[in-house]
Amino acid sequence: MRTIILALLCFTGIYASAQTGYKPGDDAKDFNLKNVDGRMVSLAGLPDTKGYIVVFTCNHCPFSQAYEQRIIDLDKKYRTLGYPVVAINPNDPVKVPEDGFDEMVKRSAQYGYTFPYLIDETQEVSKRFGAARTPHVFVLRRDKKKLVVEYIGAIDNNTEDAGKADKKYVEDAVDALLAGKSVEVKETKAIGCTIKWK
Repeated sequence: MRTIILALLCFTGIYASAQTGYKPGDDAKDFNLKNVDGRMVSLAGLPDTKGYIVVFTCNHCPFSQAYEQRIIDLDKKYRTLGYPVVAINPNDPVKVPEDGFDEMVKRSAQYGYTFPYLIDETQEVSKRFGAARTPHVFVLRRDKKKLVVEYIGAIDNNTEDAGKADKKYVEDAVDALLAGKSVEVKETKAIGCTIKWK
C-alpha cells in the first residue's frame, strides 16, 4: 500500500517525451555541472577512477529519500575501489522548489554526502543520458578516453527495505567490472518519481 501511495505522489508531473538516451555499450559524454560547494565538476576532473556510479536523484522524491542511505553506502563502498558516486539533480526547481540549489546544499550537509551533488540547470545532461526517474542509475566504465555505459536502471529490487533486496543490481554490476568480468544484468526498470521537466 505504501508503494502505491508513493507512486501516486511521484508520478504526477510531466513525463519526458519518447525516451531517448544511452543504452548499454554506448559511449557517454562528459559533462560540467555545478556542485553543492559551488565548484564545477566533470568526470574527467575526478582523478584515479575506473568508472562512475552516476545517480539521477533529488531532494523531494520519496523514492530518492528511501534510497538515500544506499546511495551514500555505494559511494563509501566503491569510491576507494575506483567507482565513486556522482549524483545529479535533474528537476526543474520552479516546479519543485524543494529541489532548488540552496535546498540541495542543505540536504548534502545534513546527510553528510561524500560525493558530488550536481544540479543540471538546463536538463541537457539528464536528457542526453535518457534519465526518466529519480533515482535512475548509470554505471560507467572508463576505457582509456571513453566512458562506456555498462548498466542502467534501479539500485536494487526493494525500495522499502534494503535488507530485503535480493537483487543488488548496481553492486553486482560494479563487482563484475572490478573482477574484469562482463555485467550480467545490463538494464532494469528504474522505479521512482518522474523527472520534472521545464
